[in-house]
Amino acid sequence: MAKGIWVFAEQRDEEIKKVTYELLSAGRKAADALGEELCAVLMGRGVGSLAGKLGEYGADKVYVADVDALENYTTDAYTNVLADLAKEHQPTAILLACSVAGRDLAAQVAQRLGTGLMTDCTDIAMEDGQLVFTRPIYAGKAFVKAACPQARPVMATIRPNVLAADAPQAGRAAETVTVSAGAGDIRQVIKEIIKQISTRPELTEADIIVSGGRGMKGPENFAILEELADVLGAAVGASRAAVDAGWLSHSFQVGQTGKTVSPVLYIACGISGAIQHLAGMSSSKCIVAINKDPEANIFKVADYGIVGDLFEIVPLLKEEMKKLLA
Repeated sequence: MAKGIWVFAEQRDEEIKKVTYELLSAGRKAADALGEELCAVLMGRGVGSLAGKLGEYGADKVYVADVDALENYTTDAYTNVLADLAKEHQPTAILLACSVAGRDLAAQVAQRLGTGLMTDCTDIAMEDGQLVFTRPIYAGKAFVKAACPQARPVMATIRPNVLAADAPQAGRAAETVTVSAGAGDIRQVIKEIIKQISTRPELTEADIIVSGGRGMKGPENFAILEELADVLGAAVGASRAAVDAGWLSHSFQVGQTGKTVSPVLYIACGISGAIQHLAGMSSSKCIVAINKDPEANIFKVADYGIVGDLFEIVPLLKEEMKKLLA
């Protein structure tokens, strides 16, 4: 019999990503409703010490695969371990972050297990004894609720920042199970990892994002957005138009072909609001738009709109925020 709600505990550089705690909190509620256990699956090299933290966030059991071959994410190694583990224990559901690694891994594991996969979900609920997921369709113009009553395991990827993470229970322990399965054949070879050093939060996990578009007029003008971001402790993002123009690298792009974000506050500066961009940020909890065109499409989704010259407004906003935060 299928048993357990599983959460893939995504980590980077031996640090658990925030979205994992969000998934554990949602998984805890689902597991309690079904009368099943909540399990986390932790993979990497030298990650065994992180299992305790997962217990504090609700996990009853943590499967730990701590081997050299899992030091860096590769599709084959992580798929082999997670799929083999799922085949052995037959969980009810597997939840993963809608991150670069999570999306890649979820698709591969779902194919290997012959089950369905719901992607880019924004909510999880229990209805009539089964898991029901909410996800956007038509580039975020509408939302649909979906369930897989026959699929086992049910698999889904969840956007970061859309679910609330419960406060950890200090001292709460989880059973740790060491996974001895090997990583199998690995076709990918990682030659080099180039890291960007930044004091700002990672774009997909940031609570506040300040984004710029074509209205920034050039790469040098993103400095004023960076100054505002630093005051707010925010990440900096960009529209596809700004990235295509070569003003910022693709890693900053928010949108359907960039990164999907769900911050508490999204400040759009000089962004017209093309559907491609809206698809990547429309689930933000509060959207502030600054644009000199009162007919800009971005104002249709904005909670607050400022019509005016961003080169005058953003510096004023920065100074006011400094005063408020002081």
